[in-house]
Amino acid sequence: MLAVPDCPNGPVLLERLGLLLADYPDARLTCRVVRDEAEAVRAGMHGSPTLLGNGIDPFAGPGSPASLSCRVYRDGSGRSQGAPSVAALRQAVRLAGAGVQGAAT
Repeated sequence: MLAVPDCPNGPVLLERLGLLLADYPDARLTCRVVRDEAEAVRAGMHGSPTLLGNGIDPFAGPGSPASLSCRVYRDGSGRSQGAPSVAALRQAVRLAGAGVQGAAT
C-alpha cells in the first residue's frame, strides 16, 4: 500500500484489507509513505492510497498517470469513497491470483 503522509483514507484501506487478508494467511502487506511526485512515479502510485498487487494497481485505468494526489474510488453504485470496498478488493485479489491485469470494480 502506498500513501502520502497522514492520508485519512490509508487507515480505511488498511481496515478493509485486514478483513480480506484474514482469508489469506500467507499474504504479505507492506505499507510505504510516498513524499514527493518523483517517488510516486517510481512507485507506481496513482493517488493516495494506492494498493499494488504484484506491482500492479488493479484500480487504475489504462494510461493513468502517477499522482501524489488524494484518490477517489467508486463503489458499485458509482458513489465516491476514499478506498475500495472489501468486495472490490476481493475481486482484485482474485484477478491478481489469476494473472489478470486491469481495473477491478
